[in-house]
Amino acid sequence: MLKEIERKYGTPRELVMTFSMSPKEFEMLKNSMRDGRNSDVTMFIFKGNKVLVIAKPFYPEGLYRAPSGGIKPGENLELTAKREAYEETGTEIELEKYILRIRVSFVCDREKTEWTSHIFTARYISGELKPVDTHEIKEVALMSLEGLSSLNPKLMEQNSGGLKYRAALTEAAIKEILSG
Repeated sequence: MLKEIERKYGTPRELVMTFSMSPKEFEMLKNSMRDGRNSDVTMFIFKGNKVLVIAKPFYPEGLYRAPSGGIKPGENLELTAKREAYEETGTEIELEKYILRIRVSFVCDREKTEWTSHIFTARYISGELKPVDTHEIKEVALMSLEGLSSLNPKLMEQNSGGLKYRAALTEAAIKEILSG
């Protein structure tokens, strides 16, 4: 499946990262993996020269990140990206380039779990910027890459290994986008 995706969207740069989590956050991650999920797709969706960003219900006001969603075992990566983009942003998208594959280890005490993020650039096709899954997403907005990058210190101060990972993912993706 990945070979076909790479043929269509390019071979991504690969990175390896490790982040610590609190016991509560680690337990939430493990619970989300009970159905065999161990990866996500993250999209940097361009509408003009800005990207679509989302805010989760528990995020402090003004904190955003790129849309993403878990990939269920056997689920098609391309269809997952389009489904998640619609659920989180209310928009139809077209994937453009597979820019990064990040293999991350999340660690808590002596336990470790592995996760993989597949990061794509995409472009907005149609739809109203409004979350469909309002339990998972509270807001959709447009932001410049520079504006999104400027939020990373706010992500880092949230005392969450998952959000620190999202900050590192965002920085790596923006660097890849700007260099490519």
